[in-house]
Amino acid sequence: MPKRLVVVGGGAGGPSAAAKAKRVNPDLEVTILEGGEHVSFSA
Repeated sequence: MPKRLVVVGGGAGGPSAAAKAKRVNPDLEVTILEGGEHVSFSA
């Protein structure tokens, strides 16, 4: 059973934390919860 991470907040910090967690553990299942209309991202 893979480990799961739930990130609350889609501002700059949430996706950054999710990306770092995936770099540390690529098998991690990450879900980002955002109450607003948009999630922050960078290309």
